[in-house]
Amino acid sequence: MTAAPAVSIKNLKIALPKGAERPYAVDGISIDLIPGEIVCVVGESGSGKSMCAHALMGLLPDTVSTETGEIAFNGGNLLKLDEDGWRDVRGRHIAMVFQEPMTALNPLMRIGDQMMEMFEAHNLLTPKERRAKALGLAREVGLPDPERIVRAYPHQLSGGQRQRAMIAMALALEPAVLVADEPTTALDVTTQAQILKLIRDLQRRRNMAVMFITHDFGVVADIADRVVVLRYGKVVEEGTAAEVLTRPQHDYTKALLAAVPSMHPPVRAPLEGREKAVEVIGLDKTYVTSGGWFKPDRSVRAANEVSFDILQGETLGLVGESGSGKSSVARLVMQLIKPDRGTVRLGDSDLTKLTGRALRIERHRIQMIFQDPFASLNPRRKVGNIISDGPIAHGTDAKVAMQRARELLGLVGLDAGAMERYPHEFSGGQRQRIGIARALALDPEIIVADEAVSALDVSVQAQVLALLEDLKARLGLSMLFITHDLRVAAQICDRIAVMQRGVIVELKPTAQLFASPEHPYTRELLAAVPGQSAPPQAA
Repeated sequence: MTAAPAVSIKNLKIALPKGAERPYAVDGISIDLIPGEIVCVVGESGSGKSMCAHALMGLLPDTVSTETGEIAFNGGNLLKLDEDGWRDVRGRHIAMVFQEPMTALNPLMRIGDQMMEMFEAHNLLTPKERRAKALGLAREVGLPDPERIVRAYPHQLSGGQRQRAMIAMALALEPAVLVADEPTTALDVTTQAQILKLIRDLQRRRNMAVMFITHDFGVVADIADRVVVLRYGKVVEEGTAAEVLTRPQHDYTKALLAAVPSMHPPVRAPLEGREKAVEVIGLDKTYVTSGGWFKPDRSVRAANEVSFDILQGETLGLVGESGSGKSSVARLVMQLIKPDRGTVRLGDSDLTKLTGRALRIERHRIQMIFQDPFASLNPRRKVGNIISDGPIAHGTDAKVAMQRARELLGLVGLDAGAMERYPHEFSGGQRQRIGIARALALDPEIIVADEAVSALDVSVQAQVLALLEDLKARLGLSMLFITHDLRVAAQICDRIAVMQRGVIVELKPTAQLFASPEHPYTRELLAAVPGQSAPPQAA
């Protein structure tokens, strides 16, 4: 017999402001959240997933309004609560884990104080009991050295530790319902696997109802009991995880599943006989941070004798967990930071020996696509200016540079009208296409793509990967592709280098690496990919 729902969303309609692309952000949605069950709400950006989550927490923005429906909880309708009523519900009965803990946590408060604040806000426990409870929560969510963690500030924790701290805060008052809004999107595969297991274990132990919002069907396969698929604010399919994953009925669900990258690398052209486009030899980089009063300085070796080459027309993947040194290597190759030792050879030039104007002249040959296009595009400049700035700085006539910008927008699948618009007027996938166009504006030989698709929906991700492959073939580019997602690496990389703590521990052709990983760390990464079985052990 199925338990009674902890929360029922019934025929919920949330109206968007006039002039929006559609009338409703959420259009007649009904979802039951049942104790002991995880419901995954799946869909692309703009499908209404996060709007549902915010409605459950009474956190809808002022620009939208609830037109019809109810959220039934404890015999009442949450939508009729005033702010005092919501304050009693939030945290105590329904709690939320946000996507990006660094923006959700107070940077000026210690982690333990933020946990204790939950009890203080509801006038629960004595100060001594609150401290003991915070320590116990840190232990429950598996934070290492809890005594140190509760005294630390958010910036002193890793991404996975911050997410665990957020989960501890959400669970502090033992809520009946947990809402998790894309809580693992920005995490590497091993940390993601740990967080998913933690949520599942805590949910079972506490018999909570969980709404888990995601665009990743690999995550759905790992954690979901039931799945609700949203598109344009409407439920297009609902069923058990097994039903939706193995026998999808709606074309949209089928398209989302088809867009999930496979762990089976496609057959790629042989690399034999190609010349080296880039040669990286013995890169070393150590960061030293001050320990402050009475504490020793702390050093981290981000790159430790890193050596590899990229052949002409090749995509070399660089994979590893957060903190493995991937992004530092990208910046070293780009010469955005200087190495302590080592060489980055581009043709006859050693970029590490160049400075000032000489480096600027050579830099047109190697360009970068950044992880977050919204952060890397100037919000005050129109797209045409953003793309043409580089060529103009290198001496190209402004009219010629603007015409080239129009051509590049067409090349990446955007119309010329984008020239006169600002970055905030585009979707995430469109902004990434603009970032690609900007990287191509100087006709580079090498592209460094640093987590260029990690924040995108699976269908948009598939489109951007196909675009990169097409541009690479048409323009004869070579690419250093940095990612924590091995499914993405499988689809686009000719060879993969695996990094751990600043060291390349394994470098092989992609198909060979997936078929017979040798290093234990590589096998651990492959085993942690959501929705996949463990890879074969090396002989």
